[in-house]
Amino acid sequence: MHNLGLLFDVDGPIASPVTRTIAIRSIVTDLVAMTAAGVPIAFITGRSGDFIRNQVVAPLCDAGLGDALASHGARMFGVFEKGGAWAPITGDGMGEVAVDASVALPEPAVDGIRRLVRDRFADTMFFDETKRAMISVEQRTDVDSETYAEAQGRFEDAAFDLLTGLGLGLRYGERVAPDADGAVPFRIDPTIISTDIESVLLDKDRGAQRAFDYFAERGPLPHRWRSVGDSRSDYKMADFVHSTGREVAHVDVRPADGVLERPYEVITIGDEIHDSAGAEFLAHWRRELGLDEDARDADAGSGA
Repeated sequence: MHNLGLLFDVDGPIASPVTRTIAIRSIVTDLVAMTAAGVPIAFITGRSGDFIRNQVVAPLCDAGLGDALASHGARMFGVFEKGGAWAPITGDGMGEVAVDASVALPEPAVDGIRRLVRDRFADTMFFDETKRAMISVEQRTDVDSETYAEAQGRFEDAAFDLLTGLGLGLRYGERVAPDADGAVPFRIDPTIISTDIESVLLDKDRGAQRAFDYFAERGPLPHRWRSVGDSRSDYKMADFVHSTGREVAHVDVRPADGVLERPYEVITIGDEIHDSAGAEFLAHWRRELGLDEDARDADAGSGA
């Protein structure tokens, strides 16, 4: 087993924020090669289990992930909805998704946002029906970023009014509306392609801890870790690893949003961003670990 573990956000470093798929083939083949070499890999994402099963695990399986996970020490895990759901990833593919019902939004809130999108915002966004613990409303792929950003602000204002009108304790930026007990258990969290409405208990550090627990049950944990993401909340993966006393660095694939000060190293990949940066990161570590360079060159030459 190599002394390296990897924690990945998905949208940005793995999946293109434009196509919402893995658009760079080397990302797939490098992930499979590193898994076979015993590098534990976790996907810690706000995406749903269905999305990861179809858009990430399926192409990995097509590239030989099953055989890779049969190797001694190989481990892969998925944490979805920022820790609200999770599943093992094994040689048989992605397992059954477990859901933490204690952090889920009440059904009237879910139904209300679904209707709001359908009645007023369906021309720019869609309601993600695959989420089980949180609400996500996502930019349509046929809508440009400027048009979506304008609609997103209006949607979030309307969602705040709707949900607080139902008595939900909610935070949105500087706006805070406690529930009848004085609590604020939920928040509105915008991203560049979506708006998440979620429990305040959900975040990437919670997901990282769940991944560590899974890996530790199946073998020793590496001392050296890298986390990779495109948003400021993704730093929380590295925050958790740092809190355990292990070596960690965080790779920021969208540094234009502002590189955070941290007690560990923060890495950027030159001028590359998003999945281009993710591909460069994986290529670097495949070379660094000396993993099957001839096969990687053959993949590139064949267009595989």
